[in-house]
Amino acid sequence: MSNETIAIIDYGMGNLRSVQKAIEHVGGRAEIVTTPDAVRNAAKVILPGVGAFQDAIARLRETGLDDAIRDEIASGKWFMGICLGFQLLFDSSSEDGAHEGLGILKGEVRRFDFSVKGDAREHLKIPHMGWNTLDYRRSCPLFAGLGDEPSVYFVHSFHAAGCIEAEVAAWCDYGYRFPAAMCKDNVLATQFHPEKSQALGLKMVENFVKL
Repeated sequence: MSNETIAIIDYGMGNLRSVQKAIEHVGGRAEIVTTPDAVRNAAKVILPGVGAFQDAIARLRETGLDDAIRDEIASGKWFMGICLGFQLLFDSSSEDGAHEGLGILKGEVRRFDFSVKGDAREHLKIPHMGWNTLDYRRSCPLFAGLGDEPSVYFVHSFHAAGCIEAEVAAWCDYGYRFPAAMCKDNVLATQFHPEKSQALGLKMVENFVKL
């Protein structure tokens, strides 16, 4: 693997090819990988994903990819989590039970809750699907060169809560405020899908490639 290659981790869940195509579109080189050694040999790492938290974290542990992720983050390598890959970075998730995450970011992944009867939010559908606006709260390498209040594409029923606010790079509102992007040292993570967010999302991908 080239020392400029970005590893896209394949653990059996996610739209890997669309992430790879986005990287290639902005001039980067990406390889879909399945082993800890391939993660360690890459220049940067992306953990994408769509699906169930429990199945995803179990697969990462079975393959040793969980330790490889922690090791490479600890080494200072640039790392990006997308959607389920964002959620897996947190301490835990309450999706279909209680499950430990990778523990890279402090917080818990919880389901959207609009259950209060008579509340104006009752009409909101789960999953949160479609375009929504980001509210930047701190500088983040992913956001370089973007305009104010960009709209990005979301598909999710669960969101992070109990985060360290200083690590939240952007918030979004869907019934209530939730973290849409995190930035902690060399770890960047988005609940939304940059690879599905058209020109603005491709700019974020390009920013990651150029780090």
